[in-house]
Amino acid sequence: MIYQFRSKAGPDVIMLADLTQRIFDVLGRPLDPRGIFTVEQLPGLITTLETAILKDLEERSKVNEAGNAEQPKLADRLGQRAYPFLELMKQAKEKGEPVMWGI
Repeated sequence: MIYQFRSKAGPDVIMLADLTQRIFDVLGRPLDPRGIFTVEQLPGLITTLETAILKDLEERSKVNEAGNAEQPKLADRLGQRAYPFLELMKQAKEKGEPVMWGI
């Protein structure tokens, strides 16, 4: 399934279900077919996602330093994959607009 996130603050962001589910797990939110992140919710959600991205980077750095044979896949980097969504949320917060999906 594909999810399309919209806000008047910026361009639409389209994500596949696996990434969307991963982000919503990080945010502690259920992934419904339709929904909205209100302007009031955005600051907390942005902080939570940024913290998870930093944690992911730290964990990858530790694995690389340890020289572990089972290194995480480059394509699984949360920061890189979630960047467009994070930017949409930041733009929406800045302009006082909600982020919606499934509409």
